[in-house]
Amino acid sequence: MTDTKNKKYCIMDMDGTLIDSMPYWNTLSPDYLVSRGITKSTEGLVERLRTMTMPEACVYLKREYDLPESPDQLLSDLNAVMRRHYEEDIPLKKGVREHLEQLAKQGAKLCVVTATAKPLVHLCLSRLGVEHYFAFLMSCEEVGRGKDYPDAFLEAARRLGASPEEIYVYEDSLAALRTAKNAGFRTVAVYDPYSGGWEDCAAVSDETITDWV
Repeated sequence: MTDTKNKKYCIMDMDGTLIDSMPYWNTLSPDYLVSRGITKSTEGLVERLRTMTMPEACVYLKREYDLPESPDQLLSDLNAVMRRHYEEDIPLKKGVREHLEQLAKQGAKLCVVTATAKPLVHLCLSRLGVEHYFAFLMSCEEVGRGKDYPDAFLEAARRLGASPEEIYVYEDSLAALRTAKNAGFRTVAVYDPYSGGWEDCAAVSDETITDWV
């Protein structure tokens, strides 16, 4: 089991960190563009969208690919696809439940901070039976900025009632880890084969998790 000692406060990402959803996210926008008959290259698109909120991503997609749909319609379409996966088949990563249980037993206060819309976060984590471990669930949409800015992490720290240096941020994204580290948080890089840049993630982190078990 991954070490949980001395962790009193934890901010945890969801996609690619707690759950195996990145294969779906990595194909979501490219597949949607193909379905709309768009032939412009999508190389690098997934990486550019990774730290954005969904509304930010939809504005970007409309602008960059000249889509006729409004950003709100794009948001509705993409959320509908992901909702089915969150509702039916995305699994918890093996060992995550046990890690959360151990943190809870030692009295740690936990929360989720994710770029995913809050209703989808609730839907997924409640289905998987782990929502009760978290003091609150928070979407970056609540602060209006993705994880390339520290706003969401700092707001979560305020809600946890702790300072950044007391809090461990669990993330699979290099950009998010860098943001958290630069804002004074302790960082835990979580390996996900679909996220990429593992060596860089490990280099900017205080701890690493290559396997939750």
